[in-house]
This record gives sequence, C-alpha cells and structure tokens, in this order.
Amino acid sequence: MSSCCSPGRPEPTTGGAAPALPTARAAGPLTGLLDLPGGTFEMGSEDADANPEDLEGPVRPVEVAPFSIGRTTVTTDEFAAFVDATGWVTESERLGWSYVFAGFLPGALRKVSPRVPGTPWWCGVAGATWRAPEGPGSDLSGRGDHPVVHVSFHDAAAYAAWAGARLPTEAEWEYAARGGLEQARYPWGDELTPGGEHRCNIWQGTFPTRNTAEDGYRGTSPVTAFPANGYGLHDAAGNVWEWVDEQWDRPGAPGSRVVRGGSYLCHASYCNRYRVGARSANTPDSASGNQGFRVAADLPAPDLRARR
Repeated sequence: MSSCCSPGRPEPTTGGAAPALPTARAAGPLTGLLDLPGGTFEMGSEDADANPEDLEGPVRPVEVAPFSIGRTTVTTDEFAAFVDATGWVTESERLGWSYVFAGFLPGALRKVSPRVPGTPWWCGVAGATWRAPEGPGSDLSGRGDHPVVHVSFHDAAAYAAWAGARLPTEAEWEYAARGGLEQARYPWGDELTPGGEHRCNIWQGTFPTRNTAEDGYRGTSPVTAFPANGYGLHDAAGNVWEWVDEQWDRPGAPGSRVVRGGSYLCHASYCNRYRVGARSANTPDSASGNQGFRVAADLPAPDLRARR
C-alpha cells in the first residue's frame, strides 16, 4: 500500500482471525448519527491524481438505500466507554505493539523500535495502543474528543456491534463524504484551501522531515475541528483513515479491507488520498496511529436515529 497508509502487520500474525463480537448494549439510543436519504450518485474518480492500482475508476452511477452515518469518527472517550462496558482488548494490546510515526517518538524509544523497510518513517512500537498512542509514556490527556486510533478492522466492527450499528459500506461512505456535491475533489469542493482556509487535517511542509502544521495540528485533531460538509459530516478528508466494510478488490491482497479518507500524514507530494474518491486498504488485524473509523446504521430504525 502507499506510504501514507499504515503498514500491514507482517505475516503470519496471531491476530488475523476475527474475534467474537460483543453483545449489543442493552440501553440508550445510538446518537450522533446523520440520517441520509440515499439515492444514486456518481462514485469513483478519474482525477489526474488518481492511483490506477487503487481502482478508483471508472466513475459509475451507484445507488445507496437510506441510511444513517456518524457525523464524526468515533472518539477516544466513546471507545473508552465501550471498553469499560465490555472489557474488550484490542488487537494491538493482545499482540503487544502497533505502528507509530517515527517523528512522534522520543529518541530512546525510536532507537529500539524497528523501522518498516521501504517506509522508515513508520516504527513498530511495543506498548503502542489506543490508550498510549505514541507508546510507553504517552496517554490520552487532552485527546478525549480526538479520533480513537490503533484500532483494527476487527476492533472497529466490535465497537459498532456493541453500539447497535455497523461499519459503513464503501458506497455509503463515499456518498456521505461527498456531501451532495457531484464529482468534487474534496468534501467541500475542488479547491483544497478555499480563500486560504484549511478545511482538513493533512501534512503541510516536506514529508516526512518537516510538518509546518499550518492547519494547527501535527497529529490527530478534535473530530469537529474543521467545518462539516454539506451533509454535516466532519473529517471526511484527513485526520485518520477510516475502516469501511468492504473487501479490497485488488489482486494480491486477499482478505484486506478498504480504508477511506486519508489522514494527517497525507500530502500531495506522495499521496493525494484525501481526495473524496481516493481509496486504499490494509489487513483487518493491522492498526496504527492514523487509523480510525465511524459507524453507520440502516434506516428506518427510529431508536437509532440522531437526537439532534
């Protein structure tokens, strides 16, 4: 996969099998969802920056039924409530490590954390989990409203099942991310920074050595830090990659799952995958400091509708 995406766990791994999903919680409506009418939209991209190996195109009409989707990605506070209620242990915790961007690590930890061949800005860090995003010595202070990270596809599916929801399909995700705009490059239009305003959390500067953080953030940002799109969706571009419930359809990657949206590590110089039509994938047991998710649900389902 591209260098802006997190690397997949090496094979073989003891975390590849999908763990049993938790029981749905017994009380409380699933809040924070946007009800969307569905319909037919033009999915995919034939943009000049499209990556042929990612099978973004051709642009084709796709129909989606009415559904609900999270207006934000799931936050660390929300994921903590799930763990407290179920005792869920993430795959990064069970396996004992996860991938962290090397620039976030103190020198001593960077020296003992193996680099990923070909993408040396990624380190496999022992003890890096959703609770300790940069490994030992880090915590979630001040990040309760940031997206949860270091979660695998299996972890995301477990949270969704407990919440009485599911992960969005790829078509649902793109329909929602487009915000009613047909074939725009970004969730807000064709210009990356209209009027000089940053609309998403991505890398500025020279990757991977210098991030000027002109958008205000070097790592994750609060899930509502940037304006929502026309449907009310935040962070449909940048911040963290989002798992969707779709098998990767490229040969040579059996079992991989699609991720959408790009992350705070994406930059046009090497990976313009924060375009709304862009896509990538990873193995379902993989996790990193730039990978999260949002949930979805079928409609009609009155007890799951947003309480706004």
